Amino acid sequence: MAPLAAPPEFQHTYARTLPSLAMSWKADVSTDPRLVIANSELASDLGIEPEWLYGSEALALFSGHEQTADAERYALAYAGHQFGSYSPRLGDGRALLVGEFTDQHGSRWDLHLKGSGRTPFARGGDGKATLGPMLREYLIGEAMAALGIPTTRALAVITTGEFAVREQPLPGAILVRVAASHLRVGTFQYAAALGDLDDLRALADYSIDRHYPDIATADDRYLGLLQSVIDRQAKLIAEWMLVGFIHGVMNTDNVTISVETIDYGPCAFMDSVESRRGRAVRLEDLSVREVRTHLAEIHGRYGARSIGRRLSALRRFGTFCRERGLLEDNPVALIRHPKRPRPLPVALPVEDVREMMEAVTGDTPRQRRDRAVLELLYGAG
Repeated sequence: MAPLAAPPEFQHTYARTLPSLAMSWKADVSTDPRLVIANSELASDLGIEPEWLYGSEALALFSGHEQTADAERYALAYAGHQFGSYSPRLGDGRALLVGEFTDQHGSRWDLHLKGSGRTPFARGGDGKATLGPMLREYLIGEAMAALGIPTTRALAVITTGEFAVREQPLPGAILVRVAASHLRVGTFQYAAALGDLDDLRALADYSIDRHYPDIATADDRYLGLLQSVIDRQAKLIAEWMLVGFIHGVMNTDNVTISVETIDYGPCAFMDSVESRRGRAVRLEDLSVREVRTHLAEIHGRYGARSIGRRLSALRRFGTFCRERGLLEDNPVALIRHPKRPRPLPVALPVEDVREMMEAVTGDTPRQRRDRAVLELLYGAG
């Protein structure tokens, strides 16, 4: 297909289908808008001419200057469980949906402005965003995309020429966000709270048609939608964990039905993380001291009887010991002729070690092995 015209031709299928969940609104007009960064690579992927992003027409669209009488912008309504408490009415307090467009491959996307001014959902906020957090959202979105993790992305960041007062005055900014959609779990919570079953059904049908067309003809399409979102969301969070990503506002208003990472507010990456894709933790990767500490933590948290189950679940324990010359091929031989490591500080009092030993009494090969390992690590007798 040929590249899209610039700007894209916007539609509003969501607002047309579910008017009770979208409020028509106008963006604030920025006093002195300036482009800070444009995502040419994303523009190319979407079939938008990258040069358009650097021109006055794009800047006018992003900054509220291009708002004709028939131009439509929408603040989206949703609820959410936030930090353990239910908020029945959240919504886009400082953001607007410019519209939906279809890229050169036939995929539908939302173009969304974050920091574009107060809306009826603002809840006392000033409707503004500041430059630092918007640049952070741009950068982390690009990092997540490069890591292959589903995410919303930013097409551009602009400054508004105004200041937002936080702890001190900071430059105002707008993030131009692209997402598969802005449907959230909180959108369903809001629709359910309205008590209109037809609206709730229409929301589910719209979500299926837009994001899960493969379940459209399922026997129970609504149950299929729920299961699909659960499965994909679990996979997404597992992918976060594998790269050490921490989402600081993981509430239901930030769980998308399209299952993309959204809202890089107070988020972070761990300083160090060990990713073990596709394999269990192996004790041969650990030192004797680390194993002692590990078992001591399990004992303190769950009690002695969890130790046997944990030892049995860890793979290739014999390899770990044999590679360090700590264990003969036959675990039973260790009980009779133990090869103890050099003395190390015992991580637990003797009575606790004995309690752990008692938890793995028995004469099965697994119990003998687990008991032998405890003797090896703690010198218990």
